[in-house]
Amino acid sequence: MPKKIRLGILGGGGDSLIGVLHRVASQINDNYEITGAVFNPDFKANKAFAREIDVPLNRIYKDFDTLVEEEMKLPENERIQVCSILTPNFLHFPMAKKLLDNGFHVICEKPMTTSLAEAKTLQKAHKKAGTVFALTHTYTGYPMVRQMREMIKKGELGKIHKIDARYYQGWINTIIHDKKKRSSVWRLDPKKAGISSCMGDIGVHAFNLVEYTTGLKVKSLLCDFNYLYKDNKMDVDGTVLIRLDDHVKGVIRSSQVATGEENGLAIAIYGEKGALRWEQERPNFLYKMSDTEPTQIYKPGHEYNSKLSLDGTKLPAGHPEGIFDSMANIYLGAAKAIRGKKYDDGEFPTMEDGVRGMNFIEATVASHKAKNTWVKLMK
Repeated sequence: MPKKIRLGILGGGGDSLIGVLHRVASQINDNYEITGAVFNPDFKANKAFAREIDVPLNRIYKDFDTLVEEEMKLPENERIQVCSILTPNFLHFPMAKKLLDNGFHVICEKPMTTSLAEAKTLQKAHKKAGTVFALTHTYTGYPMVRQMREMIKKGELGKIHKIDARYYQGWINTIIHDKKKRSSVWRLDPKKAGISSCMGDIGVHAFNLVEYTTGLKVKSLLCDFNYLYKDNKMDVDGTVLIRLDDHVKGVIRSSQVATGEENGLAIAIYGEKGALRWEQERPNFLYKMSDTEPTQIYKPGHEYNSKLSLDGTKLPAGHPEGIFDSMANIYLGAAKAIRGKKYDDGEFPTMEDGVRGMNFIEATVASHKAKNTWVKLMK
């Protein structure tokens, strides 16, 4: 049994949902051990949280720069090998850049950066470093999303015609309609969240699923945002028309003010031979539809699924798995790469996905500002 990978955590302290998700996911396959951290910018709170989750205090640092400085003083076989970045968006780039420049592997929350220019700079740093970089587009870890990818790759749908992806939430309703609240939350602050709230936070997940499942690239898009209030600088709702080829088109719908919605991510791919549909709130069901045959339902854990899907399934058929398991599959793929083992290119999103994501976000903003015109994405 190889030694566990030494993991550092940046952010995600206290009652952070993303912190719990990453910590649990890193433990599921017994590949990682939390070795050091900066959970919180307040050092007292940082140490208190470390005690709460039983992480030794000798490598709980007062800030990120101190973590890097002190870890680099340690022998290579003792220092942190990989850091997970779980901080607000504006810190992703400087942290990832410094970690890569110092030879660390990186697991980073999305969006990878707050601009495409930063993403390209990070891409160069990653190429120079030669380390592993995993971006946690969590939903690519679901077995039935991976099954969808493999079925499309095998040509089971034939030529793709139409794509419909949506990500609907309603949580920001409690904030957006109160002027004081909407001016204080970090997700609606361009200095901390970047140029987009809705599309940058959740719409980019739908975009990522489109490219992940189909293997196609979005070539151009047209976007229309809704800000709801004139003093609100960040989108909270948006609709994006996408073109992937001359005869392959679709739509990405995203909203944080879809009243009553919880975490409504869904994707449907329509082809000449059939269609596939998957919904995040019912992740264990992949529907294959046809004009000539009854609808088929694929479920995790069965031998009829692909190797990529089965490798991401931990329990026998009929035992539901969820978002912790999905994130754990990304950590598992990253662990294989860090250890130099063979892995499938669908096991974790990469630097390229991060650059594509920022290209998508900036293009949606540019399209809306140009009065809803078509904008091209990079090849």
